[in-house]
Amino acid sequence: MSNNLWEYFKSLFHASQNSSAQVPFLHELIDRSEEERQDLERWKSTLVCRRLLDWLGDQYAIFSVAPDEVDDGIDFLDTPSSKGFVIHFYKTRYSRRDVTHFLDLLKEKVLRLPYKPQISDSRTFTRGERVETIERHYLKPRPDLQREGSFDQQYGNVLIELHLRNDQPHYLKFSATVYNDRLFQDAAEFRGLFQALIN
Repeated sequence: MSNNLWEYFKSLFHASQNSSAQVPFLHELIDRSEEERQDLERWKSTLVCRRLLDWLGDQYAIFSVAPDEVDDGIDFLDTPSSKGFVIHFYKTRYSRRDVTHFLDLLKEKVLRLPYKPQISDSRTFTRGERVETIERHYLKPRPDLQREGSFDQQYGNVLIELHLRNDQPHYLKFSATVYNDRLFQDAAEFRGLFQALIN
């Protein structure tokens, strides 16, 4: 092994030891291959996909009337500035493939609305004895100026994050965060965004 290559591996090991979510040792843009995109298209017509979307819709319906009765595999976020959900995939039997496709499907569904992609990236870092990776899609409303000079923020900025531990799905977080600012119109109700996700 050449000395330069050995130095590279030593520096990579050192970087991984000193990494964090804010300072990852590996930070890449997500660029799915043609094969991955074709596999996603096939996956969309599977029972696994339909079951996951149906379960998500059922849990939101339960949350709307009896929040304490939702499945322990999901939590809903409901604050004045942020709405969404967290699916605890470590409590389920969904595969890495299923969860990655679900992440990308949610992005696709948001992009059918007046949204544009801001960034899709992956950050890998160490935490204790494990390697963690966060794959995320960040989407923003298209900047359409509306009446009286205020911007239509739609449902707010959307962040979809898949957290992996040692390359296994841990949880997926979907959140819509709104601006409370006079430059922006009031955000649309999260329920409308949620319906777009499950239909």
